[in-house]
Amino acid sequence: MRLFFKKDSFKFLIAFISVCLVSLSSANAADAKLYKPFVMAKTPAGDFNAVVASTKSTLTKAGFSIVGDYSPYENAHVFSVTNNTVLNIVKNEKAGAYGAVQRVSVSQVKDKVQVAFTNPEYMAYVYRFNNNFKAIRADLIAALGYEKDFGAEGLTEKKLRKYNYAWGMEEFDEADEIAEYSTYQQAIEAIEKGFKKNKVGAFKVYRVDVPGKNMTVYGVGLKSPNMFNKYQDDGYIMGVIDFDKDKHAAHLPYEMVVLGNKIEALNGRFRIAINFPDLSMAGENSFMNIMGAPGGIKKALTKVAGGQSDDF
Repeated sequence: MRLFFKKDSFKFLIAFISVCLVSLSSANAADAKLYKPFVMAKTPAGDFNAVVASTKSTLTKAGFSIVGDYSPYENAHVFSVTNNTVLNIVKNEKAGAYGAVQRVSVSQVKDKVQVAFTNPEYMAYVYRFNNNFKAIRADLIAALGYEKDFGAEGLTEKKLRKYNYAWGMEEFDEADEIAEYSTYQQAIEAIEKGFKKNKVGAFKVYRVDVPGKNMTVYGVGLKSPNMFNKYQDDGYIMGVIDFDKDKHAAHLPYEMVVLGNKIEALNGRFRIAINFPDLSMAGENSFMNIMGAPGGIKKALTKVAGGQSDDF
């Protein structure tokens, strides 16, 4: 089984040591601005379904297009949204498709409902964009409200632009190669065909084409049929790692990106870690407990895209 960390035990040891040393170096960045992966918009008391409906209405009135939404597991609903401002920005970025869609979540937590979204500025630095997405953050806050940023102690812009969880693990520019075709159109057709077959519980939440580019992003939900592979199931993975009182449901869904004739996806060891950067390597509710997730997610996406993969 492929682990969350790379197979080589020496690399895991170095990675574990580097995680332990992070706190020792944090003082050097004390004067730099720190960014967190999520924004808590509001936490109203009331009916979950009513807040889902009102959030949808609010986003639409604010000029956001809801390109997809789903409930990945009980007491959670995720909206995938975009608008012309976002699309006009990302069409000028090298891998702009990754930022073409913003994620907004509604989560029931006891008697409160949390409305949150992924911090656009944080993600813009992670994706190494030239535009910092501050305007997009401001638009979402204007629409949904603001209580706090959350999800980590915080990382500097410099660290986000070169982020990896630990030494030896993937960075943004080390995405998984999912499949390759002769043309962009063939790649799109293969993915659409794969979703229709839906043999591994991977389903399309949204599709957004970047204007004027052979560049498309798909949002992919994962629900393993009969839990035949728990590492291909949104509910299982989030049930392990999303244990804090402030919920990270806007981590979902995963992206699969078409860049020209190639299909790629961020490696799970990167994609999960950027939204859970403070999660421990080992112990209860740790990355160790979802060690099969990167491989499971990649296999599911590869199957959808018609690429070569084993264990199916």
